[in-house]
Amino acid sequence: MTEAVTEAVPEETEPESIGRKAGRGVAWGLLGNALTRIGSFATSLALARLLVPHDFGVYAVALAAMQLAIHVNDVGLIPATIQWRGKLEEMAPTAATLAASFSFVVYAIAWFAAPWFSHLSGVPEATWVVRVYTATILIDGITAVRSAYLLRTFQQGRYVLANAAGVAVNAFVAIGLALAHTGPMALAGGQLASSVATGIIVWWWAGLPLKVGVNWQIARKLLIFGVPLTASLAVESILEQADKVVVGRVTGAGVLGIYLLAVSISSWTPGIIGSAVRFVSLPGFARLSEHGEDKLTAGVTSSLSLVFLAVMPIAVLLAALADPLVHFLYGDKWLAAAEVLRFLMILMVVRMVTGLCMDIMMSTGATKWTLVVNTGWLVMAIPALWFATKWDGAEGAAVAQAGVGVLVAVPLAGWALHRVGVRTGPLGRRMIRPLLAGAVAAVVAASLSVALAGTGAFVQLAVGGTVGLLTYVMLAIPRSDLRAWIAAARRHRVASA
Repeated sequence: MTEAVTEAVPEETEPESIGRKAGRGVAWGLLGNALTRIGSFATSLALARLLVPHDFGVYAVALAAMQLAIHVNDVGLIPATIQWRGKLEEMAPTAATLAASFSFVVYAIAWFAAPWFSHLSGVPEATWVVRVYTATILIDGITAVRSAYLLRTFQQGRYVLANAAGVAVNAFVAIGLALAHTGPMALAGGQLASSVATGIIVWWWAGLPLKVGVNWQIARKLLIFGVPLTASLAVESILEQADKVVVGRVTGAGVLGIYLLAVSISSWTPGIIGSAVRFVSLPGFARLSEHGEDKLTAGVTSSLSLVFLAVMPIAVLLAALADPLVHFLYGDKWLAAAEVLRFLMILMVVRMVTGLCMDIMMSTGATKWTLVVNTGWLVMAIPALWFATKWDGAEGAAVAQAGVGVLVAVPLAGWALHRVGVRTGPLGRRMIRPLLAGAVAAVVAASLSVALAGTGAFVQLAVGGTVGLLTYVMLAIPRSDLRAWIAAARRHRVASA
């Protein structure tokens, strides 16, 4: 048993202090994620021109394998560290030792399972790409507690900058390997290099001493929290990656590459807004849960309704303008991704909402309910996914994902929130108006896109997107709220001056 010698980091637990820190964390997260996504977007554009759909299909198998492994490799120790109720220096050596040990075990399993998984996915040539890409879980395990420390102490700015540096390294390595004609290995090699760069920076900025050892009493507490969460995340990971395995097995690597591009576009919003919110949701809700159910309910209602309000216009406009978007950015060889994208945008909203619900349950320590939600979702999704893909290929898979998400996952998540003490009635009422406004905005944008079909993709995007967004804002946000926001912004500007 080894104990750390670092000083305890004082933590503010008053809701007002938490709010200020969380607000700064979200601001940093949004700025950093925007820059990161711009870099990733530019890299993906270059790679889409240098590689072919088959290369992306092979990479999709490696991506699925990596996501399956990385969700379980730290045994839930990152969220366990974030919500730890005691002093961090007392548990850090144990958590770090466990996380690193489990990551090496998981990578060994991934190495030997790579041929089997590649054959299961219908893309046997993906074996070595899987082995290279899944090596990123080693870096994740070694730096898990240090990443958790930055998030726990609301140092989201540093965490985001570390990830931004990784994106820059990924661009340099991936494009270089693509120019060297390495095919899908360019994508995997770039991601591994990115993970190494980010890991080094996180390790340095966290500043925690290297201590190895296990306090079995602390380990037991960590695992009681982490094991149910890990089981839940494993189920969630299977749920999120099963579509790639099924589409690859049923349709082959070429169609899988098209499907992966649509998945990538649908991840833009979670990558910017979702990641920024989730950087602070675990520590923020964990602190709020200590102040009773009323405080937690108020925080949940405010946060979830605001996220829904923000992501709805993005979802409906990307769905309505999918054809000109794909044509303008990626070219005609990727145009089949547009039909898939329309339904994946519905799934994006579902995952944004349910993901935040999972964070709320984790922050209260009710990790068993995350397992219940994900298991129920998975049980319904797998058969629907298989039959729908057989019926209509990649588009069928997207339809099945969206349908099960709306009809199964959202009700399950609402029920689970109720079980942990959150009143969901006010939340449901606040989501009706943005939902109706989004439907109207989608019709307006799609109609303009059709009317302007002969003017070019850029004009369709500019006009349809602008008018659709204005329509949404006018319908979704009450004038009283707009006036209140403007007044608050003015007061903040005066106070800052």
